[in-house]
Amino acid sequence: MAWRNHSTITEFILIGLSDDPYIEALLFVFFLGIYLLTVMGNLMLLLVIRADSHLHTPMYFFLSNLSFMDLCFSSVTVPKLLKDLLSEKRTISVEGCLTQVFFVFFSSGTEACLLSVMAYDRYAAICHPLLYGQVMSGQFCVKLVLISWGLACLNAFVIVLLAINLDFCEAQTIHHYTCELPALFPLSCSDISITTNILLSSSLLHGLGTFLPIFFSYARIISTILSISSTSGRSKTFSTCSSHLIAVTLFFGSGFLCYLMPPSGSSLDFLISLQYSAVTPLLNPLIYSLKNKEVKAAVRRTLGKYL
Repeated sequence: MAWRNHSTITEFILIGLSDDPYIEALLFVFFLGIYLLTVMGNLMLLLVIRADSHLHTPMYFFLSNLSFMDLCFSSVTVPKLLKDLLSEKRTISVEGCLTQVFFVFFSSGTEACLLSVMAYDRYAAICHPLLYGQVMSGQFCVKLVLISWGLACLNAFVIVLLAINLDFCEAQTIHHYTCELPALFPLSCSDISITTNILLSSSLLHGLGTFLPIFFSYARIISTILSISSTSGRSKTFSTCSSHLIAVTLFFGSGFLCYLMPPSGSSLDFLISLQYSAVTPLLNPLIYSLKNKEVKAAVRRTLGKYL
């Protein structure tokens, strides 16, 4: 491990969310509930999409991948948070920190790419309905998902290389509840200006590279919806992408705040990070199940079949 060659530390100390045992107990129950609901909600969505043939379409193929990544994203940070809320010693090894940094960026980066792909899917369905089946073929959908995973993996690998090249001499305390790269910068005794610029550039490139296709897709979608003469037609067409719009707003809104704002160690930083890594993966299956008539109908059919 290159880090061990030029750093004298072998583990970091996380300050966690609170030092009060009563508050920690309440937080443990709260986040355990969030995590269990996240796992159950996303597994339910995966099983329903798998079991119901009516949902074997490109849109729900992408949604199943999004649910899987929500499971991964939540599982990267929340189990460690739960363990630390019950422990007096909140530490994470150098290797564990690197692993967490990689999978945070990999899972969040894949989600960003998938949301972008899903926007293109909605654009193709609404703006070119007659060509939709030809454009969004099964083979093309699989390629889009593989590209999403590959780009996110490459971005996460670059981020981990940045972390490996940092020198850590004495400071061990991470002013965060998890091992995030921006929270490691104040602990480094080496020059972090280049590393900070590369991280910012990488985050901007990946963020804007996935957000701009969403923006342009919805610009065309809105233009097409406004050209529909009937109010009911406009409402019905917009309802097919409203769930995706809410998911995009939640994910990119908190993501940009989390990684593009300078870390201050304040409670606001913790709240934004928790919303990004713990709450959003819980809300996505709720958004797609409560606001989507096809998913609700599929849930009823699946429950009726097996119960």
